[in-house]
Amino acid sequence: MQTVNSGQKVDMQNPGRDLSEQIKAATKEIHVRAENTQLMLSYQKGQITLLQYKLLLCSLYEIYKALEEEMDRNASHPGVAPIYFPQELARLEKLERDLEHFFGQEWQKRVIIPAATHRYTQRLRKIGEGNPKLLVAHAYTRYLGDLSGGQVLGKITQKSIGLSSREGLSFFSFPGVSSPNRFKQLYRSRMNSIELTKEEREGVLEEAIMTFDLNIQDLYIRRCQRRAWKIVEDSSLPSHIQFSLLLHCKWYRCIKSAINRLLNRFYPQAIRLLNS
Repeated sequence: MQTVNSGQKVDMQNPGRDLSEQIKAATKEIHVRAENTQLMLSYQKGQITLLQYKLLLCSLYEIYKALEEEMDRNASHPGVAPIYFPQELARLEKLERDLEHFFGQEWQKRVIIPAATHRYTQRLRKIGEGNPKLLVAHAYTRYLGDLSGGQVLGKITQKSIGLSSREGLSFFSFPGVSSPNRFKQLYRSRMNSIELTKEEREGVLEEAIMTFDLNIQDLYIRRCQRRAWKIVEDSSLPSHIQFSLLLHCKWYRCIKSAINRLLNRFYPQAIRLLNS
Protein backbone atom coordinates (compact mmCIF):
# COMPACT_ATOMS: atom_id res chain seq x y z
CA MET A 1 0.00 0.00 0.00
CA GLN A 2 1.22 3.47 -0.81
CA THR A 3 1.80 5.94 1.96
CA VAL A 4 0.93 9.61 1.99
CA ASN A 5 3.67 12.19 2.05
CA SER A 6 4.66 14.34 5.00
CA GLY A 7 2.55 17.30 3.87
CA GLN A 8 -0.54 15.11 3.81
CA LYS A 9 0.27 13.70 7.25
CA VAL A 10 -0.03 17.23 8.67
CA ASP A 11 -3.58 17.34 7.32
CA MET A 12 -4.39 13.99 8.90
CA GLN A 13 -3.31 15.29 12.29
CA ASN A 14 -6.02 17.96 12.06
CA PRO A 15 -9.10 16.16 13.46
CA GLY A 16 -11.39 19.10 12.62
CA ARG A 17 -10.90 18.77 8.87
CA ASP A 18 -13.57 16.91 6.90
CA LEU A 19 -12.69 13.51 5.48
CA SER A 20 -13.83 14.57 1.99
CA GLU A 21 -11.40 17.52 2.06
CA GLN A 22 -8.59 15.31 3.31
CA ILE A 23 -9.16 12.78 0.51
CA LYS A 24 -9.15 15.59 -2.05
CA ALA A 25 -5.84 16.91 -0.69
CA ALA A 26 -4.24 13.46 -0.35
CA THR A 27 -5.13 12.43 -3.92
CA LYS A 28 -4.42 15.75 -5.65
CA GLU A 29 -1.14 14.67 -7.24
CA ILE A 30 -2.23 11.21 -8.37
CA HIS A 31 -5.54 12.67 -9.60
CA VAL A 32 -3.57 14.79 -12.07
CA ARG A 33 -1.75 11.66 -13.25
CA ALA A 34 -5.07 9.88 -13.79
CA GLU A 35 -6.39 12.78 -15.87
CA ASN A 36 -3.36 12.49 -18.14
CA THR A 37 -3.75 8.82 -19.02
CA GLN A 38 -4.33 8.00 -22.70
CA LEU A 39 -8.03 7.23 -22.21
CA MET A 40 -8.79 10.49 -20.42
CA LEU A 41 -6.78 12.49 -22.95
CA SER A 42 -8.80 10.81 -25.72
CA TYR A 43 -11.98 11.86 -23.93
CA GLN A 44 -10.71 15.42 -23.58
CA LYS A 45 -10.05 15.49 -27.35
CA GLY A 46 -13.42 13.88 -28.10
CA GLN A 47 -11.67 10.98 -29.81
CA ILE A 48 -12.84 7.92 -27.86
CA THR A 49 -13.11 4.81 -30.07
CA LEU A 50 -15.68 2.02 -29.93
CA LEU A 51 -12.99 -0.49 -28.91
CA GLN A 52 -11.79 1.81 -26.12
CA TYR A 53 -15.32 2.20 -24.82
CA LYS A 54 -16.11 -1.53 -24.98
CA LEU A 55 -12.95 -2.40 -23.05
CA LEU A 56 -13.79 0.31 -20.53
CA LEU A 57 -17.26 -1.18 -19.99
CA CYS A 58 -15.75 -4.65 -19.45
CA SER A 59 -13.44 -3.37 -16.71
CA LEU A 60 -16.07 -1.16 -15.09
CA TYR A 61 -18.47 -4.09 -14.90
CA GLU A 62 -16.01 -6.21 -12.91
CA ILE A 63 -15.04 -3.29 -10.66
CA TYR A 64 -18.60 -2.27 -9.86
CA LYS A 65 -19.69 -5.89 -9.43
CA ALA A 66 -17.10 -6.30 -6.67
CA LEU A 67 -17.73 -2.87 -5.14
CA GLU A 68 -21.52 -3.15 -5.06
CA GLU A 69 -21.55 -6.70 -3.78
CA GLU A 70 -19.25 -5.69 -0.93
CA MET A 71 -21.32 -2.56 -0.24
CA ASP A 72 -24.49 -4.68 -0.17
CA ARG A 73 -22.87 -7.23 2.16
CA ASN A 74 -21.73 -4.49 4.54
CA ALA A 75 -24.78 -2.22 4.19
CA SER A 76 -25.39 -2.12 7.95
CA HIS A 77 -21.74 -1.56 8.89
CA PRO A 78 -21.25 1.85 10.58
CA GLY A 79 -18.50 2.71 8.10
CA VAL A 80 -20.69 1.91 5.08
CA ALA A 81 -24.32 2.63 6.07
CA PRO A 82 -24.06 6.46 5.86
CA ILE A 83 -22.88 6.31 2.21
CA TYR A 84 -25.04 3.41 1.06
CA PHE A 85 -27.26 4.75 -1.75
CA PRO A 86 -28.09 1.79 -4.02
CA GLN A 87 -31.20 3.37 -5.54
CA GLU A 88 -29.36 6.53 -6.52
CA LEU A 89 -25.91 5.24 -7.46
CA ALA A 90 -25.89 1.54 -8.39
CA ARG A 91 -24.14 0.99 -11.74
CA LEU A 92 -24.14 -2.79 -12.18
CA GLU A 93 -27.49 -3.25 -13.96
CA LYS A 94 -26.74 -0.32 -16.25
CA LEU A 95 -23.38 -1.78 -17.19
CA GLU A 96 -25.03 -5.14 -17.92
CA ARG A 97 -27.47 -3.34 -20.24
CA ASP A 98 -24.63 -1.59 -22.07
CA LEU A 99 -22.59 -4.78 -22.43
CA GLU A 100 -25.59 -6.64 -23.85
CA HIS A 101 -26.08 -3.81 -26.36
CA PHE A 102 -22.53 -4.12 -27.70
CA PHE A 103 -21.79 -7.86 -27.21
CA GLY A 104 -25.23 -9.47 -27.45
CA GLN A 105 -27.17 -11.64 -25.01
CA GLU A 106 -24.18 -13.90 -24.36
CA TRP A 107 -21.96 -10.93 -23.48
CA GLN A 108 -20.62 -12.65 -20.36
CA LYS A 109 -18.78 -15.16 -22.57
CA ARG A 110 -17.21 -12.40 -24.66
CA VAL A 111 -16.00 -9.80 -22.18
CA ILE A 112 -12.23 -9.40 -21.79
CA ILE A 113 -10.95 -8.59 -18.30
CA PRO A 114 -7.38 -7.26 -17.93
CA ALA A 115 -5.17 -8.55 -15.10
CA ALA A 116 -5.08 -5.06 -13.56
CA THR A 117 -8.87 -5.17 -13.20
CA HIS A 118 -8.62 -8.50 -11.37
CA ARG A 119 -6.12 -6.93 -8.94
CA TYR A 120 -8.56 -4.08 -8.39
CA THR A 121 -11.49 -6.41 -7.65
CA GLN A 122 -9.37 -8.61 -5.38
CA ARG A 123 -8.54 -5.54 -3.32
CA LEU A 124 -12.24 -4.64 -3.02
CA ARG A 125 -13.09 -8.20 -1.90
CA LYS A 126 -10.29 -8.20 0.65
CA ILE A 127 -11.26 -4.97 2.37
CA GLY A 128 -14.96 -5.79 2.13
CA GLU A 129 -14.30 -8.92 4.15
CA GLY A 130 -11.66 -7.63 6.54
CA ASN A 131 -11.94 -3.85 6.82
CA PRO A 132 -15.22 -2.46 5.39
CA LYS A 133 -14.49 1.11 6.53
CA LEU A 134 -11.96 1.35 3.70
CA LEU A 135 -14.75 0.88 1.15
CA VAL A 136 -15.62 4.55 1.61
CA ALA A 137 -12.44 5.53 -0.27
CA HIS A 138 -13.45 3.48 -3.32
CA ALA A 139 -17.16 4.38 -3.22
CA TYR A 140 -16.46 8.10 -2.90
CA THR A 141 -13.85 8.14 -5.65
CA ARG A 142 -15.82 6.02 -8.11
CA TYR A 143 -19.41 7.13 -7.61
CA LEU A 144 -18.88 10.86 -7.23
CA GLY A 145 -16.34 10.87 -10.04
CA ASP A 146 -18.76 9.14 -12.39
CA LEU A 147 -21.66 11.30 -11.24
CA SER A 148 -19.65 14.49 -11.81
CA GLY A 149 -18.50 13.61 -15.32
CA GLY A 150 -21.34 11.36 -16.44
CA GLN A 151 -23.31 13.79 -18.56
CA VAL A 152 -20.29 15.24 -20.36
CA LEU A 153 -18.52 11.91 -20.93
CA GLY A 154 -21.76 10.33 -22.11
CA LYS A 155 -22.21 13.01 -24.79
CA ILE A 156 -18.57 12.73 -25.89
CA THR A 157 -18.90 8.94 -26.16
CA GLN A 158 -22.14 9.16 -28.14
CA LYS A 159 -20.66 11.62 -30.62
CA SER A 160 -17.25 9.92 -30.91
CA ILE A 161 -18.50 6.43 -31.70
CA GLY A 162 -21.53 7.60 -33.69
CA LEU A 163 -24.42 6.30 -31.60
CA SER A 164 -27.79 7.53 -32.89
CA SER A 165 -29.50 7.07 -29.52
CA ARG A 166 -28.64 6.65 -25.84
CA GLU A 167 -28.52 2.87 -26.25
CA GLY A 168 -25.22 1.62 -24.88
CA LEU A 169 -24.76 4.68 -22.66
CA SER A 170 -26.77 3.64 -19.59
CA PHE A 171 -23.66 3.76 -17.40
CA PHE A 172 -23.57 7.55 -17.61
CA SER A 173 -27.21 7.95 -16.54
CA PHE A 174 -28.22 8.60 -12.90
CA PRO A 175 -32.05 8.82 -13.03
CA GLY A 176 -32.27 8.51 -9.23
CA VAL A 177 -30.32 11.76 -8.76
CA SER A 178 -32.38 14.83 -9.65
CA SER A 179 -29.68 17.33 -8.69
CA PRO A 180 -26.07 16.04 -8.87
CA ASN A 181 -24.68 19.03 -6.95
CA ARG A 182 -27.13 18.68 -4.05
CA PHE A 183 -26.63 14.93 -3.94
CA LYS A 184 -22.83 15.31 -3.82
CA GLN A 185 -23.23 17.71 -0.89
CA LEU A 186 -25.41 15.15 0.89
CA TYR A 187 -22.94 12.35 0.14
CA ARG A 188 -19.95 14.32 1.46
CA SER A 189 -21.91 15.25 4.57
CA ARG A 190 -22.79 11.60 5.22
CA MET A 191 -19.21 10.51 4.56
CA ASN A 192 -17.81 13.16 6.91
CA SER A 193 -20.11 11.84 9.66
CA ILE A 194 -18.41 8.41 9.71
CA GLU A 195 -16.53 7.98 12.97
CA LEU A 196 -12.88 7.10 12.42
CA THR A 197 -9.89 6.88 14.71
CA LYS A 198 -6.69 8.63 13.63
CA GLU A 199 -5.29 5.32 12.35
CA GLU A 200 -8.51 4.46 10.49
CA ARG A 201 -8.62 7.91 8.89
CA GLU A 202 -5.02 7.53 7.74
CA GLY A 203 -5.91 4.13 6.32
CA VAL A 204 -8.82 5.60 4.34
CA LEU A 205 -6.57 8.29 2.85
CA GLU A 206 -3.97 5.73 1.83
CA GLU A 207 -6.75 3.60 0.33
CA ALA A 208 -7.98 6.59 -1.68
CA ILE A 209 -4.50 6.99 -3.18
CA MET A 210 -4.45 3.26 -3.95
CA THR A 211 -7.83 3.61 -5.68
CA PHE A 212 -6.37 6.08 -8.18
CA ASP A 213 -3.26 3.95 -8.60
CA LEU A 214 -5.36 0.87 -9.38
CA ASN A 215 -7.35 2.90 -11.91
CA ILE A 216 -4.18 4.11 -13.63
CA GLN A 217 -2.81 0.56 -13.87
CA ASP A 218 -6.13 -0.61 -15.30
CA LEU A 219 -6.15 2.17 -17.92
CA TYR A 220 -2.60 1.31 -19.03
CA ILE A 221 -3.43 -2.37 -19.45
CA ARG A 222 -6.55 -1.53 -21.47
CA ARG A 223 -4.48 0.73 -23.73
CA CYS A 224 -2.00 -2.08 -24.34
CA GLN A 225 -4.82 -4.54 -24.98
CA ARG A 226 -6.58 -2.19 -27.42
CA ARG A 227 -3.39 -1.65 -29.40
CA ALA A 228 -2.74 -5.39 -29.57
CA TRP A 229 -6.20 -6.21 -30.96
CA LYS A 230 -5.86 -3.44 -33.54
CA ILE A 231 -2.60 -4.98 -34.79
CA VAL A 232 -4.03 -8.52 -34.79
CA GLU A 233 -7.05 -7.46 -36.86
CA ASP A 234 -5.09 -5.42 -39.43
CA SER A 235 -2.76 -7.62 -41.52
CA SER A 236 -1.47 -4.56 -43.41
CA LEU A 237 0.41 -3.35 -40.33
CA PRO A 238 4.13 -4.29 -40.29
CA SER A 239 3.89 -5.46 -36.67
CA HIS A 240 1.04 -7.90 -37.51
CA ILE A 241 3.62 -10.62 -38.12
CA GLN A 242 4.62 -10.45 -34.44
CA PHE A 243 1.26 -11.95 -33.48
CA SER A 244 0.97 -15.51 -34.79
CA LEU A 245 -1.12 -18.33 -33.38
CA LEU A 246 0.48 -21.57 -32.32
CA LEU A 247 -0.30 -24.47 -34.66
CA HIS A 248 -3.82 -25.92 -34.05
CA CYS A 249 -4.20 -23.64 -31.03
CA LYS A 250 -6.03 -20.48 -29.97
CA TRP A 251 -2.98 -19.20 -28.07
CA TYR A 252 -0.65 -16.60 -29.51
CA ARG A 253 3.03 -17.42 -29.84
CA CYS A 254 5.04 -15.66 -27.15
CA ILE A 255 8.39 -14.06 -27.91
CA LYS A 256 11.15 -15.83 -26.00
CA SER A 257 13.84 -13.75 -24.42
CA ALA A 258 16.08 -13.97 -21.40
CA ILE A 259 16.58 -10.21 -21.41
CA ASN A 260 14.20 -8.35 -19.07
CA ARG A 261 14.41 -5.24 -21.24
CA LEU A 262 12.78 -7.18 -24.08
CA LEU A 263 10.34 -9.11 -21.89
CA ASN A 264 8.94 -5.85 -20.53
CA ARG A 265 8.39 -4.31 -23.95
CA PHE A 266 4.98 -4.00 -25.61
CA TYR A 267 4.84 -7.25 -27.62
CA PRO A 268 5.40 -9.80 -24.81
CA GLN A 269 2.94 -7.90 -22.59
CA ALA A 270 0.38 -7.73 -25.40
CA ILE A 271 0.64 -11.46 -26.13
CA ARG A 272 0.16 -12.26 -22.43
CA LEU A 273 -3.00 -10.13 -22.50
CA LEU A 274 -4.33 -11.79 -25.65
CA ASN A 275 -3.75 -15.22 -24.12
CA SER A 276 -5.34 -14.34 -20.77
